[in-house]
Amino acid sequence: MEIRARSRKVQPHQRGRVKQLEAEAEELRLQRKRLKAENQTLETLKKLRTSMNKQCTDEEVMQMEEDSEDSQLLQLMARHTQLTDLLQAHHLIGGYDIIKTRQGKGVCVSVATNYEGVYLDTYNLEIDLKPKLRISRHNIPPFIPLNSLTEQCNLQSHFRVFLDTLSCHLNAFTGRKQQLKLVKEQQKSVEVMESNVLCSLLVLMLTVSKGKPLVLCTLEYADHTSCLPTRVHFECEDKQLPDSPEWKKNCSLLIKTPVHKALMTMKTMGHIV
Repeated sequence: MEIRARSRKVQPHQRGRVKQLEAEAEELRLQRKRLKAENQTLETLKKLRTSMNKQCTDEEVMQMEEDSEDSQLLQLMARHTQLTDLLQAHHLIGGYDIIKTRQGKGVCVSVATNYEGVYLDTYNLEIDLKPKLRISRHNIPPFIPLNSLTEQCNLQSHFRVFLDTLSCHLNAFTGRKQQLKLVKEQQKSVEVMESNVLCSLLVLMLTVSKGKPLVLCTLEYADHTSCLPTRVHFECEDKQLPDSPEWKKNCSLLIKTPVHKALMTMKTMGHIV
């Protein structure tokens, strides 16, 4: 009787231990299943990224993954990873978009321009990689000294320097062009008398006040990598006006401030209408 009583006390404890072990075994099986699925997903992503790098067609990618239940999701994940890699490369090369062309025999470089946080024009260069770096096609404006820049920066050994210098020229040009556009939009009383395609010369007719002679303002941009003029000159029938303290202040303002902002300040101070 004593042995049977002890046996009855031990059996519940053993049954509880067995259930605990079974639960642990089930958890391990689920964990193994998850790891197996994750490993399979990683292998599939690797294959998809490899196929994308080799520029396989969508049909080939679908054929490779036809047995997978989540092939669409996997392709989206692979595309997301690829775009993340491209974005990282984009930051590393300084913000220029570079795309392979002709099965890797060339690249297309896009240089975006902006002014005051507003994206403007984008320019493109198609560059041959072999036997040496050579610009085969581009849409850079003809007044940008592209040939001089390639020689000056040594395209073969200082490609990044060349891109930075070209970007500086293009951003300065589009910045000057944008300033001219803003002058026409914001200052209706200011008449644009002359401007050239490079926007390196700008002649404005300014109205001082009713009954007073007009002022001809000439801005010259000798530094083509800058949005600010290097020289400001005033002409007026009143010969003393350009030498007056207030117009000397206006001259300094136009040299140091973008023209559309400088004209706004001059109007606020009552120097022009």
